[in-house]
Amino acid sequence: MTPTPPLRADCTADSAGGLTFDVAAREGGDTAHLMLRRRDGDDEVGLPLVPVAEDRLRAALPSSVALPEGRWDAYARLADGEPLRLLPGVTDLSSLADRAPSGLLGHVAVRIPYATRRGNLTVRSWLRAPHAETDGPRPADGGLTVRGRVYGTELASGAAYAELRRRPDAGGAGVRRLDVAADRTEFRLDVDYGTLEPGVWDLWLRPAGEAGPAVRVARLLDDVADKQPVFSFPRARVTTPHGTLEAVPHYTWDNDLSVSVTAL
Repeated sequence: MTPTPPLRADCTADSAGGLTFDVAAREGGDTAHLMLRRRDGDDEVGLPLVPVAEDRLRAALPSSVALPEGRWDAYARLADGEPLRLLPGVTDLSSLADRAPSGLLGHVAVRIPYATRRGNLTVRSWLRAPHAETDGPRPADGGLTVRGRVYGTELASGAAYAELRRRPDAGGAGVRRLDVAADRTEFRLDVDYGTLEPGVWDLWLRPAGEAGPAVRVARLLDDVADKQPVFSFPRARVTTPHGTLEAVPHYTWDNDLSVSVTAL
């Protein structure tokens, strides 16, 4: 008996943050819904699959439907059976390459479909309000320069600043305050590695100063779901009162920007 081929979904992203999924119809049983299940939680989103051609069914996830931040595994629920894990088909993410949301909604919604290590289809979702987007760190003499833009807010002139926060698991928490050059929604800041102790330092922006929200600096507005294994940056050695250190910027598992400092 010939095994039934797995179900695959072709995915297309639009510049507003929406996704469409096209699944091949099967004889003897229509696919009723496409299910998205949040991996770390009990949340589930069901999207009806409707015929768009003789052998194709389509489900739409518009940007207006909230999808909390996380990883959402994709399934197809057959009318007479258990949900089946979907595999990725043809994926078109070209509209995400130069995406620049208006920020008028007060938040940024990002959904990027990708193939897991086991070859299954999953959607990585971010929902941030407000959001600080960087175009990537640039090496500088003994440090780095970070430029970017905020969405859903503006930078208060004379009040906005940034923070490097040392993770407590590094042996003790710490905060370094950084000056920010601000122009409405555009920002620039410089990190001096010589002021840091060994540990992992996370970069935050305070657009309205101390009284306003703390916004994690990240890079979300492109077509790369997991940047950590894709983007690498030069390491720098600096001499500090704590000895010779090596520092390197990197993206976290959530595509946030951090700096790792180690003693040599």
